[in-house]
Order: sequence, then structure tokens, then C-alpha cells
Amino acid sequence: MIYLQNEYNRLKRVIVCPPTYMEIRKIINETQKFYEDENIDVNIAMEQHERFVQTLNQFDIEVIELMTDPKLNEQVFTRDIGFVAGDTLFTCEMGRNIRKPEIDVLQQFLDRNDLSYTPMTTRSIEGGDVVVADDKVYVGRSLRTTTKAIADLQKQIPDKEVVAVPIREDILHLDCCFNLVSDKVGLIYNDAFHEKERNMLHNQFDLIEVTDDEQFTLGTNVFSIGDRRVISLPENKQVNEQLTKKGFEVIEVQFSEIIKSGGSFRCCTLPIEREK
Repeated sequence: MIYLQNEYNRLKRVIVCPPTYMEIRKIINETQKFYEDENIDVNIAMEQHERFVQTLNQFDIEVIELMTDPKLNEQVFTRDIGFVAGDTLFTCEMGRNIRKPEIDVLQQFLDRNDLSYTPMTTRSIEGGDVVVADDKVYVGRSLRTTTKAIADLQKQIPDKEVVAVPIREDILHLDCCFNLVSDKVGLIYNDAFHEKERNMLHNQFDLIEVTDDEQFTLGTNVFSIGDRRVISLPENKQVNEQLTKKGFEVIEVQFSEIIKSGGSFRCCTLPIEREK
């Protein structure tokens, strides 16, 4: 079953991909630029990813792993290649050609397992820019997601209001600066937004404000598994403290090697089923 109405109901099924061939090759974000010389220790990344998967399994979440391809070094970030809104799984139209073959891997998997999907064909939209909040879908207008693609998405889901949210050019996706963990509570990196959008989001939600330091370590990119449980990096102490104060159970998982490429737990997950 494909079903997702928001980012925070109890998670049942999720698609991931191990970082078998993870490497910083062509720089595609500011975090990668910082870690270019140090690069990725794949053995550590694999261990951390496996612990993350084990954590999901502990909560009776079905974890589906995609096949890896040595030519595709960004495959671990499955969030970017698709998203679910309601009972429709959309496969994305990637902003960079280098990542387009990842869509083929996903579609081949879906075809083999008789899972229906709708390809987005307007250039371009990536799942990291899509945050689903019941009757609204917030979509980051970024270097990877265009105004035209956002308008196309609205036509595809007429029962929901698609809200375009422009973000600062140097920030890759919306989920690097805004995320939701319940119908009322979220996280925000204020400096990513113009005043209008920042005020709009603060008016809609009770938002934990992420510092510059914790934005660099992807403080907003936590992953809700439902029942007020949130997976987060141990390094992001202020985020975790604020989440705990608001009544969330914070599950700390080490992911320090994987975030060197500019994505954390949300970036590494493509949820395809949450409880209604």
C-alpha cells in the first residue's frame, strides 16, 4: 500500500539505499565543498547506515533497500528521487543530470513489485523540497525545484494546497532548513527564508529555531517515525534538547560520515507508507 498524508504519522514502510559507492566527486553543495579533501570513509558510512536501518527495524518498520550502482555515488539520498502525497507515489525529475539514473533504479524496483507511481516530468522537482502536511504540501523553490514544476504538482494533487516556499540559493533543499515532526511542531533555520515566508511558517507552526552551527550539521533534517519519536544526530544538542522539552522521544543515531555529503536522516529515507 502507498499512503502518506504527512511527515509524522507512524511509519510503516520506507525505501533506503546503502552508501556502498558513496563518494564526494563533483561538488553539488556547500557541505561537500567543506569535506572535499577529507571525503567519505565508506566503511564507516556503511556501518552508520546499517545501525540506522537496525533502529528502524526495532520499531517494526519495513525497510526496503534499493540496488546500488557503482556509477551512482549519491544513491544513499533516496528522499530526492520520490515522494508520496496521499495515495500517489511520485518519482521525481532531477535537477542535475548526474542523478537521473537513480530514478531508473527506483522505477525498475517499483515495476518489479507492482507498485504504481506517477512520474513528474516537468524539469525539475526533487523530494527533499517536498514537505507534506495533511491538506497542505510545502515545496521549496530552490536550485533543484522550479516554479513550473511546483505548478505542475498542484495540478496533480488538486485536493491539497501546494505552497511554494523560496529558499536561499546556497541551501540545497527545503528539508535542510524546514521540517515537521507533528501537526504543530517543526524545525526551521530562519536565515534560509525571506521575511514573508519565515513569518508564514512561524504563524502556521511552533518552530524550533536551528542555529548556524546545527544547520551545518543538518539540524532540521531529523526523521520522524511517528508516535512523537524522532531520529536525530547526537551532535545537534540544542535541537535534541528542544525536541525533548516539547515532549518528543529523541533517538540519537550516529551519522557523521554520511552528513559530509550534505544530507542526514530525512534525506536518506523515502517513506512510502505511514498510518492513516
